[in-house]
Amino acid sequence: MRDLRISVTDRCSFRCVYCMPREIYDDHEYLKRSEILTYGEITRVATVAAGLGVQKIRLTGGEPLLRREVDTLVRSLANIDEIEDLAMTTNALQLSTKADVLVDAGLDRVTISLDAIDDARFNAMIDTDVHVRVVLDAIDDAAVAGLGPIKINAVVRKGWNEDQVLPLADYFRGTGHVLRFIEYMDVGTTNQWKLDDVVTSGQLIDLIGNEWPIETLDPNYPGEVADRWVYTDGAGEVGFISSVSAPFCGSCTRLRLSAEGSLYTCLFASAGTDLRAPLRSEATDDEIAELIIATWAARDDRYSELRGGVALSTPKVEMSYIGG
Repeated sequence: MRDLRISVTDRCSFRCVYCMPREIYDDHEYLKRSEILTYGEITRVATVAAGLGVQKIRLTGGEPLLRREVDTLVRSLANIDEIEDLAMTTNALQLSTKADVLVDAGLDRVTISLDAIDDARFNAMIDTDVHVRVVLDAIDDAAVAGLGPIKINAVVRKGWNEDQVLPLADYFRGTGHVLRFIEYMDVGTTNQWKLDDVVTSGQLIDLIGNEWPIETLDPNYPGEVADRWVYTDGAGEVGFISSVSAPFCGSCTRLRLSAEGSLYTCLFASAGTDLRAPLRSEATDDEIAELIIATWAARDDRYSELRGGVALSTPKVEMSYIGG
């Protein structure tokens, strides 16, 4: 247990077809403010988790920048001595105006979601009228503010945006940022996932390698989920996250805290451990620690390895509740 991913809200300003499809989430009943963990409660869980070995924290959502004054939370988490890396995953819609404040609060890095470089294709993927230039400008602004090198995540879904792989790679080659392609996954129960819609990392590696030769790199750290490749012409790094075609359950170091205070040991989990109730009923830090230890010790999640078996029929928590 080294990584804690914290969802700060279940709301998002995009309606990505693989995460929060508009036909379902336009009428969705979101969590009430009283149901979401306060910044104090989040900081308390993070502090206890840091005492148990967590070194890295990532803020997710939904869209974390929709949470009011999220820089206040960033500042609190940055003050936890054991935390060596504090990052955020965002759609970047509000990042340009908030990057400096986040850096001042102590945020180290951002990962930005961008599934296409073409406006029409991008809008189809996010089902929202936003120009790609808004995201590209936010990447530049975040880098200037000190949040780089930035990682850009692109989910590839067959029939939707595989024609954007080479244009995306071409745009980010030589920028110093790291573009990472993610296999389309069956997260939650609302995105109508089919195996036939998956473009595998192997296919993407071949596609990019035929255009610009690439070779493998060693992982940055044990348990890194992205396979690292580098352009042989010196134009930088590109990554591939292969949860479907090459599961990495055995090396997972991630614990996840949902927006309403449930603790999950897997992105594909069907049930979590409630921390909100004990947090609000005067549980001691030792008691919270015991809950975290018991949850981690009992983990046997292997959904990505078992995909297609009996686990496939089990309802899973939606990604908007526990982040990507």
